[in-house]
Amino acid sequence: MIALAALFFAVNGTVAKVILHSGIEARDLTTFRALGSCIGLVIIGALLRPGIRRFRITRGELPMLIVYGVAGFFAVPVLYFVTISRLPIGIGLLFEFTAPLFVALWARFGQGQRVRGRLWVGLGLSLAGLACVAEIWGDLRLDGIGVLAGFAAAVLLAVYYVLGARSVASRDSISLTGWAFGISAVAGFATRAFTGALTGSGMAPDWSTLAGTTGGGTPIWLLAIYLLILGTIVPYVLIVGSLRHLPPTSVGIVGMTEPVLAGAFAWIMLGEALNAAQLAGGLLLLFGVGLAETARVAVGQNGPHAAGEHDPADTAAPQRDGNPAAAGGGRGTR
Repeated sequence: MIALAALFFAVNGTVAKVILHSGIEARDLTTFRALGSCIGLVIIGALLRPGIRRFRITRGELPMLIVYGVAGFFAVPVLYFVTISRLPIGIGLLFEFTAPLFVALWARFGQGQRVRGRLWVGLGLSLAGLACVAEIWGDLRLDGIGVLAGFAAAVLLAVYYVLGARSVASRDSISLTGWAFGISAVAGFATRAFTGALTGSGMAPDWSTLAGTTGGGTPIWLLAIYLLILGTIVPYVLIVGSLRHLPPTSVGIVGMTEPVLAGAFAWIMLGEALNAAQLAGGLLLLFGVGLAETARVAVGQNGPHAAGEHDPADTAAPQRDGNPAAAGGGRGTR
């Protein structure tokens, strides 16, 4: 299930880049995706027990849901879309996949959790891998804005993990994600209206390009449907379902196939070839992230054990079904 979700997300990177190159802004594409996903999840939630009642919230839940939705479901996708519009998809995803490193460092220094020594090995390998991906010995041809957007997405994704684990894990996955996407859509409309009023560029999202076609004649609206259904809702449901069979850390590690698959699809469909040093750096980075993801130690009732394997209180990888952060990266935010 997680491998299939990674495959859908990997294809989604190429689909999103083609849509972005049609002329739509990253923010407007994020708003479209959030609105459509929210509607789809509300329909699914209404059809399943206990029905529409699952979306009820208390006044106390709203502030955290707003922060959660804006940070994880609006800012992260916008930054991700900016990243892949300026960098090869495989490289852009590698920058975003450094998020677990920030979570592990937060657990160590922000929360004082015990960590295994392999955290520092993983961090070193990941930095070395990024150096290879960026080819720092050359002329640093990577787009600076794309790199900054990728790192910013990683930091906010780490914030999303921690917030999801600590504050909103008590809700079921459908209502939680439906609310988060709905808040993301509101944020998209609000920021568009604000900037449109200042610049005179229009206060409503410009989705007119979705009615056009690509250079090869493919209808863009067809790609947009993939973005909504197979690129968002279906893989998210698969990730949540996989948590019934695998511990969150395992889900996260298996999910690291996504940038590999995404790079392969981008190479085949968009001609975004990576050289040997970048490929080696990408594998090195993913191996380092895998070490970091399994480095934290939590203390349970039966003594210490690797965080993420059995302890539902683990902040980066709780096993509650209502927390997309438990999916080893909250990849439904993409």
